[in-house]
Amino acid sequence: MLSDGALRMLVLLHFHTLGFSPVQLAYLFVLYEVAGMVTNLSAGWIAARFGLTSTLYAGLGLQVVALVTLAQLDPNWQIATSVAFVMAVQGLSGVAKDLAKMASKSAVKLLAPKDGDGLFRWVAVLTGSKNAVKGLGFLLGAGLLATAGFVWATLVMAAVLAVILIAVLIAMPVGLPRGRKGAKFSEVFSKSVNINWLSAARVFLFGARDVWFVVGIPVYFYAVFSDGSEDGNRAAFFLIGSFMAVWIIFYGAIQASAPRLLRAATRSEGELIAAARHWAAALAVVPAILAAAVLAVGSPAPWLTVAVVIGLLVFGALFAVNSSLHSYLILAFSKDERVTMDVGFYYMANASGRLLGTVLSGLTYQIGGLPACLGTAAVMVSLSALAAGRLSSDTNQEASV
Repeated sequence: MLSDGALRMLVLLHFHTLGFSPVQLAYLFVLYEVAGMVTNLSAGWIAARFGLTSTLYAGLGLQVVALVTLAQLDPNWQIATSVAFVMAVQGLSGVAKDLAKMASKSAVKLLAPKDGDGLFRWVAVLTGSKNAVKGLGFLLGAGLLATAGFVWATLVMAAVLAVILIAVLIAMPVGLPRGRKGAKFSEVFSKSVNINWLSAARVFLFGARDVWFVVGIPVYFYAVFSDGSEDGNRAAFFLIGSFMAVWIIFYGAIQASAPRLLRAATRSEGELIAAARHWAAALAVVPAILAAAVLAVGSPAPWLTVAVVIGLLVFGALFAVNSSLHSYLILAFSKDERVTMDVGFYYMANASGRLLGTVLSGLTYQIGGLPACLGTAAVMVSLSALAAGRLSSDTNQEASV
């Protein structure tokens, strides 16, 4: 996750300084999200067929390959060639990240305590720490780009990740499922009504985050902080990377605290299911207010920048609780024997939302600037709340086929 966050920041800022438009920047991440959809849909079957540890090893190994490959980018290539190359490498990186993430999250269902809020606490800690590390990756990527340059930054990350892979191969404990030969790919499509509605809510929740996070805010802040000089660019890189890092780390910390904030130990599963709708409805208010404020002011101002930062941190806190609730519910709704299938399907929906948000981030920013990004986020969170409202405490429901 550290290298994943750093790679995203490296690619975004490096190509923005080369003159790429918001839509072109969004294109760089499209294959990454498409690969995430395909990978998550098939990763559940891969893990069920070949085992969780094999899936984790494959994810780490592919990320090393992606980083080494990206270092071969030639600045003299034509823009079309550079975009195609980076899209392909980002796609490989997306496969790597989602293989590793799906394996880790599925293992929690099998290893977490079954009593009380044990499952929720384990999910929250894993998800929160994962995102905190990814947040450090944003800062690492911006820092490496400003100090070491694009090529050396990718090679250093590849070397560190290779060492981690070797350590995991040596120290991985035994006991995780090794897979079953009879697992069928068709099993990845869930028949659970709750899992399907939760996946739909996840699509719009993460679309609402990425519609401003991927392109809109970094490009907006670059325009605010940089004067176009080399020193100005370097300062802007650090400021943007620092904000993205702080936002993700803060978001991860709130995720880890979600069971306590929601008093999960004293609430029934039915109450937590109802809370998913209420927290999404509260989240929708934040981007709507921010969009109205930025639109009313018209041009960047110091007080507006501070207000946007504070507003997005509030968004991050509410988003973290929503995300943590979803992460708990997918494991609560799934059964042990098909947990990898359900988690894979759920994270396919997650990647679908990120893809939708990524495309809309470049498109809406180019059409209407930051207000359009934030307004679209408000609409998407509202749709997530509607989908969450269809969840039921009857976890035995199945969809008609």
